[in-house]
Order: sequence, then structure tokens, then C-alpha cells
Amino acid sequence: MGHPINADEVATADPMAYNVEAIAKLEHKELHRRSQGEKVSDFFVSLMGSMPFLIFHVVWFAAWFTINLNAVPGITPFDPFPFGILTLIVSSEGVFLAIFILISQNRMARQSDKRAHLDLQVNMLSEQEMTMMLRMQRRLCEHLGVEVDTVKEEAKQLLKETDVHRLVNALEEKLPT
Repeated sequence: MGHPINADEVATADPMAYNVEAIAKLEHKELHRRSQGEKVSDFFVSLMGSMPFLIFHVVWFAAWFTINLNAVPGITPFDPFPFGILTLIVSSEGVFLAIFILISQNRMARQSDKRAHLDLQVNMLSEQEMTMMLRMQRRLCEHLGVEVDTVKEEAKQLLKETDVHRLVNALEEKLPT
């Protein structure tokens, strides 16, 4: 029996396994945080977006048309052409399906926004870390007397802190609306 391994040791030992585990935990947490309505909606969306659901509808419509076009001897049509009852049922089903899809999409959009904010935070931290590393490297080069004139101007630009607000404004000016 060994001692518990802390997160830093795991990340150092196998960063990919650590990242996969962290992402899986986040996904499980999000799935468990869904409201009861979102769970029901996700269930119906997954059911209605399946091949068995399609096959059921093809068989159902074929049977409905066959019976109501008086093609089955001995069975009286109950919804003759233009199939008013079928239209009502299919229209109602379409409304509910659209609502379920929108509920699921709204939940997924919220989850996507959270991921985008996390990505932005990690990217900003990475940029700050890289700027610090460049500064440290420059100081080491100066201390050791290593000449870096060939990249001095580029390094000077990269050593500056990134102004996120200025970057957003520049993007908004350049990107199409």
C-alpha cells in the first residue's frame, strides 16, 4: 500500500492522463448538475434522434397511409385523406420535439460558454507565464553576456504585457460584422 499521490505528481508523471481525468470529472459534474427537465429533454432528444425512432415513424406512416387509403380489406379508414388526425399528431410531435431540442441546446450553449471562459482564462495565464519566462530568459542572457541583438526588437514586443482590452478592440475593428 503506497501513499496518496498528489495532483502535481500525477500531472508530472503523465500529463495526458491527468488532463483526461480532469476533463472527464468536469463532464460528469456538468451531467449531474442538469435539472430534471434538462435530463428529460436530453433523454427525448437522444431517443428521437435515433435510427429506431426513424424506423418506427416509417412503419407507422406506412401503416397509417395503407389503412386510411382503404388499401387493407376489412379495415375501415378512420382518418381519410388528407389525414387530419395524422397532421394534428405529427404537428404536435414536431412542437414538442422542437422544445426538447431547444432545452438541450440551451444547456449545451451554457456549457460551451463555460468552456470558452475556461479556455480564455488558461490562455491568458499561459500568455502571462510566457511573458515572465521571456523576461527571465532575457535577464539570463544579459547576465551571461549572450548577445541577442538579432531578435532584440521582436523580444521587446513580446516582453510587453498583452492588453486584452486593446486586443478585443483591434479584433472588433478588423473582423467582419
